[in-house]
Amino acid sequence: MLECIFYFHPTDPELPVSELKNDRFLRALMREPVDMTPVWMMRQAGRYLPEYRATREKAGSFLDLCKNPDLACEVTLQPLKRFPLDAAILFSDILTIPDAMGLGLYFGEGEGPKFERPVRSKADVDAIGVPDPEGELAYVMNAVRVIRRELHGEVPLIGFSGSPWTLATYMVEGGSTKNFALSKGMMFDQPALMHALLEKLADSVTSYLNAQIAAGAQAVMIFDTWGGVLTPRDYRDFSLSYMSRIIDGLTRENDGRKVPVILFSKGGALWLEQMADSGADALGLDWTIDIGDARKRVGDRVALQGNMDPCILYSSPERIRQEVAGILDSFGEGPGHVFNLGHGIHPEIPPEHAAAFIEAVHDLSRR
Repeated sequence: MLECIFYFHPTDPELPVSELKNDRFLRALMREPVDMTPVWMMRQAGRYLPEYRATREKAGSFLDLCKNPDLACEVTLQPLKRFPLDAAILFSDILTIPDAMGLGLYFGEGEGPKFERPVRSKADVDAIGVPDPEGELAYVMNAVRVIRRELHGEVPLIGFSGSPWTLATYMVEGGSTKNFALSKGMMFDQPALMHALLEKLADSVTSYLNAQIAAGAQAVMIFDTWGGVLTPRDYRDFSLSYMSRIIDGLTRENDGRKVPVILFSKGGALWLEQMADSGADALGLDWTIDIGDARKRVGDRVALQGNMDPCILYSSPERIRQEVAGILDSFGEGPGHVFNLGHGIHPEIPPEHAAAFIEAVHDLSRR
């Protein structure tokens, strides 16, 4: 029996898969009019929620939680039981693809992700293949199917992947890093080798996201967490070009609806114009740029998602409301804004502050 039950309308009959009770998130991504600005939070299913911590303890480990479709469904829906969010996002990890490539992903106690077998030579790159989304990554697709069913058409489901460059940094470094010595070293000294790795990753991400769409994801997001550590030249050549290639290869319509694509490069404010030419429908913004300035730069080419500093959520509900008002005012009138944090919500944030944030977005943006 499934452990995740969606509580909004338990007596509602199940809708056809293409119908949604709340589709303002998808409409905003396509720059269509909405009654209020939709809002969701990166890492909205996470450690700031006590129910998430209880489920993770039940799972035994973070990886076991990711690989159990029923528990992944449970934690995906937990924030929607608390807050009137406008989208759910698949609970998973960006490193599922490298793990499926056989690199031995593990998480040490109190540490970030690590790989038993990092990729540092031509032989290492040659040895890895493109994972089968319904084979080595079937647990992710099964989670998408379970979550989509248990949402009962309440809100859209977002699928996601890490960008090739971001995945490559973890694979080459063998885990997290502060100075990117090994990955940048490969990029500078052996660019052909880095490109060979990125090409395999681009093929893998394309296949992975298309499988999520086929399983039921109604929008997808590419997380380029470490694109901002590159120079403008290297960002274009080693990150953006591969994300553009992925976007070109994605399924853009399913269930009779368009499937929007969100591109998020943390630290990418320098390159918004180039990102807007990638083919994405929306750009995610971190908090280092004013959203009004970003809108002036990209015009009506793409929607914008963002971009409140997550640390604002440590402050009072009154201060949170002021910040929400300022971002809404900066964006201005017209379609194409999905409200979000500039990065993931921090584990120590009180859930009631997240509730105040979401309430402020809907209340202040209501037309």
